[in-house]
Amino acid sequence: MHFMQSLQQAWQRHDSLVCVGLDPEPSKFPAHLADDADAVFTFCAAIVDATADLVCAFKPQIAHFAALRAEDALERLIAHIHARHPGVPVILDAKRGDIGSTAQHYASEAFDRYRADAVTLNPYLGRDSAQPFLDRADKGVILLCRTSNPGGADFQALDCGGMPLYLRVAETIARDWNTHGNCALVTGATWPEELGKVRGIVGDMPLLVPGIGAQGGDVEAVVQHGRTTDGTGLMISSSRAILYAGDGSDFATAARSAASTLRDTVNRYRYS
Repeated sequence: MHFMQSLQQAWQRHDSLVCVGLDPEPSKFPAHLADDADAVFTFCAAIVDATADLVCAFKPQIAHFAALRAEDALERLIAHIHARHPGVPVILDAKRGDIGSTAQHYASEAFDRYRADAVTLNPYLGRDSAQPFLDRADKGVILLCRTSNPGGADFQALDCGGMPLYLRVAETIARDWNTHGNCALVTGATWPEELGKVRGIVGDMPLLVPGIGAQGGDVEAVVQHGRTTDGTGLMISSSRAILYAGDGSDFATAARSAASTLRDTVNRYRYS
């Protein structure tokens, strides 16, 4: 199924704009997993199974797995999500960006090796660096626009022909790159008014919104500025606040509670 169709159906079926980021850090795992040789998969799969009916997407961060030499666990985790929770799309958070055959290999890595439904990209190298991803019409291409980190403004806020660069990025992607209707943008929760400016340019294009939870993003402001007219259009991502809500044997139950609370909070503002 097309990523955008899966996302739209998950928004409706689960009544949720919440995306759970899967960023495994073994030092934060519950003590009972210390002797588990497959702890990364065990932990992440338990989080997935506990929260799948509360989310619109999962977003594994590739660096967290690669640094642990756990790429095999990532492959199995994505396969687990597809098998156990069909219809919940998986976004590979890789922030790739390169040219020529390298970009083609990165696209194959994301979509053929890992079988992700979407991937995050850095658009700095221009359209040809994204083209191998854009050509996969059934896959989501989620491009950095206005990121949640403080240093994002170093370049993203620079004037670019009377418009800050991040808005020029949004305009160009919406107008020129989205020919298959498979593009989305990353817009940080820490800049809700700027998120609203992006929404004004891109119409109903989905926005992936990191920065809720540990980074302090304001849920009410994000929903107010970012939702579409039908109350969707957002993938509001939270990682640490959900993954590590509990540190005991009931960690998955604690994660479910945290995800449910976030969903309910988002929906309170979404429908107000």
